[in-house]
Amino acid sequence: METLRERKKQRTRDALVRAAFELFTTRGYEQTTVDEITETVEVSQRTFFRYFAGKEDAALWVAHLTEEHFYQAVHARPAQEPPLEAMRRAVLEGWDTISEVIESVVPLELYLRMCRVIESTPALLAAHLRRSADTEERFARLIAEREGLDVDTDLRPRVAVAVFGGVMRMTERRWSARDELNVEAIRELTTAYLDQVGPALAGSWRTP
Repeated sequence: METLRERKKQRTRDALVRAAFELFTTRGYEQTTVDEITETVEVSQRTFFRYFAGKEDAALWVAHLTEEHFYQAVHARPAQEPPLEAMRRAVLEGWDTISEVIESVVPLELYLRMCRVIESTPALLAAHLRRSADTEERFARLIAEREGLDVDTDLRPRVAVAVFGGVMRMTERRWSARDELNVEAIRELTTAYLDQVGPALAGSWRTP
């Protein structure tokens, strides 16, 4: 059970994330300073750095929570499901509950606007891709564990996760260019692309 102190710390952290998102999406990431974020929440700069290593960490905080949500969803899939099917179902079903995870910190609409800031800000996008690489390694190890494989000697877990991660990355990029700013739109796009993984990798593309 959370203590009063832990709840207070979480409220402060969430307030800093929300203030950062509001500033990043209205003024721009590069134009926003840590001082402006802390002034909005009325805390010290020292308090900010108690929770985050810097602006980048705050900007990607909710993305980290969503990645953890999907990781746990894959972890919970039935053991008999093949790897790609387990990841596919975890992601598609995860979109049904992701709003709760996001809105425990910031409004969903604000998070979705922040996704576009990440996509359009080179420094943030680079950081996001670096973190995605770490996340893919974690997922590969999870898949290997599920299948009873050694991830360092069997290539399949990393290959499967690389394919899946590539599809998800393409989905993010295509969604960010659309006008529809909602979970339904990205879920629909995700479904469409994931449904093509099997045919694209195994089928013939040539027409007679």
